[in-house]
Amino acid sequence: MAEWRVPGYSELRPLGEGAQGRVVLARHDATGRPAAIKYLADSLAGDEEFRGRFRAEAGLLSRLRNPFIAGLYGLVETPDGAAIVMEAVDGASLKAVLAERGPLAPEAALALLKGSLQGLAAAHDLGIVHRDYKPANVIVRGDGLSKLIDFGIAVDAGASGRAGTPVYMAPEQWRDEPASPATDVYAAACVFFECVTGRRPYAAEDQAGLMGRHLTAPIPVEDVPGPLRPLIARGLAKNPWDRPMGAAAFASELESAASAAYGPDWEGHGVRTLAGAAAALSMLFPLTALGLGSGGASASAAGAAGAAGSAGAGAAGTGGGGAGAGAAGAAGKGVLGTLGAKGTAAVAGGAAAVAVGGGAAVYVSVADGAPEQRPIVAQLAALSEPQQDIGNGATFRAQGQIVRVTGGDAALNRKINRALRAPLEQRWAKTRTGLGRIGRGGYTDVVKPAILMRNDRLLSVWYSVGLRGDRGSGWDQPQAATVDLRTGASYRPPDLFRDPAERGLAPLDEKIKANLPGGFYCRAPGTAPPGVVLPRGTDNPSAFIKSGDVAMALTPDGVRVAFYGALLGYESACGLQDTVVPYADVSEMLKPALLKAVPYPSPKRS
Repeated sequence: MAEWRVPGYSELRPLGEGAQGRVVLARHDATGRPAAIKYLADSLAGDEEFRGRFRAEAGLLSRLRNPFIAGLYGLVETPDGAAIVMEAVDGASLKAVLAERGPLAPEAALALLKGSLQGLAAAHDLGIVHRDYKPANVIVRGDGLSKLIDFGIAVDAGASGRAGTPVYMAPEQWRDEPASPATDVYAAACVFFECVTGRRPYAAEDQAGLMGRHLTAPIPVEDVPGPLRPLIARGLAKNPWDRPMGAAAFASELESAASAAYGPDWEGHGVRTLAGAAAALSMLFPLTALGLGSGGASASAAGAAGAAGSAGAGAAGTGGGGAGAGAAGAAGKGVLGTLGAKGTAAVAGGAAAVAVGGGAAVYVSVADGAPEQRPIVAQLAALSEPQQDIGNGATFRAQGQIVRVTGGDAALNRKINRALRAPLEQRWAKTRTGLGRIGRGGYTDVVKPAILMRNDRLLSVWYSVGLRGDRGSGWDQPQAATVDLRTGASYRPPDLFRDPAERGLAPLDEKIKANLPGGFYCRAPGTAPPGVVLPRGTDNPSAFIKSGDVAMALTPDGVRVAFYGALLGYESACGLQDTVVPYADVSEMLKPALLKAVPYPSPKRS
């Protein structure tokens, strides 16, 4: 049986192939204009999970319109197959450039990194993390500029997973922790190091060794020229909090370092060098090799847009003429025309879904200038609370970062952001009161957030808090917030459970204990000093859930719980207890509506 093809396009040459599909250069039969088509493997065409991933990639690309990112023209689906139609970029991959030429001059490496960071910044502005930035996914054009491709494993910031290319994966990816824009900064710094030195920052004989080096090996800053060392040190920091918090911030640091080291014309010189390096590989350019290109310049995005067609949609980075005549007038043009038959179009939620005869469907972005409802995006924002006099000669302030949402309805955003901030406000009020009695000078609460879970329904955030100043132990109590993104409602710890009374929460104590090291809070059973009776609270954190002394939040794996264990009357004597109780252990205790919104399998009917 012949492989399925997007109707109306003739395949010219393969561009790449993997287990999940292949990418080909194709020509629109009616106009002769080129496009790149990414096909889902025939063996996966009937797999709804992979179809869903394909749709997700297309939906993500439809939100990205930036000259440094290869644009999307449409997702084509039929019962026989699925394909993404994209802008055809005439150029060579950075991987091929480095293999042919070796290390780049510093100005060229900086210019390439700056272009890539501009593409990544457009994604980060929408809360998207690429997760697979590498030389193979950067196309260098004949004019020395570059484009970022392949958002196949990109996710919203806060999602976890070890997906990525191991030699460029950040420590948090290896640890299966939430991805953030700083994750892409790490990969970009790895590629920058490779551009300058001709080798990757870390190498090992196996994946376990590679993981160890990314997690613990010193940053090899001595291998790059002196002016570039601060960029490498910041970009390859093991802790994402020590890196620039996104591509835009990293690009700003790059601009300052490059201008100081190589003069005001560093970028022009770098782009010219890149153009020369790419020109040496011009016969590898897919369009130039077939006589369709212009000696290395980018493919005409306007032409590709016309070839791919759109329901009133222009492609990212297109020139004039890329937009169609509107959804109603799209029939007979581009992809919609090649699929033939009559179709109906509807625009909703920022995308046009066009149903066509024969069971096919095309999903494309709305036209430039059309109103677009942005999705809710969770991202880190600076936190800097003004210093306050809290009495007894003491002052208090808070700084660090906080999670905020943008996009969506403005009123709903305000409600969600208030809910995300509320646990910190409660902590600060309690902390100011306590510190005011102590005095002793200035105190600063340093807040570091992490997004534990983000889906269509819930956003779960964990705040690690460290109090600086002359104080005793027990002040670094973490805070957490779980918020309903549909309503802005906040789930405090008691709100997570069916029965929030002390009686209903009591079974939680043994479940928490079972997931702590050794299966106990402070001491192994029977090891308390003779005659000592452990006070209430040592083995009963459920008794303090309502007081706010226990932090709880939902994660993809279970309920994260943190509290200070008490012993002999001292609140923090046992240290901070922090664990995740699997959903399987507490499914009967949690509210059913919340269980439906987390990755916990519902019991099958008998």
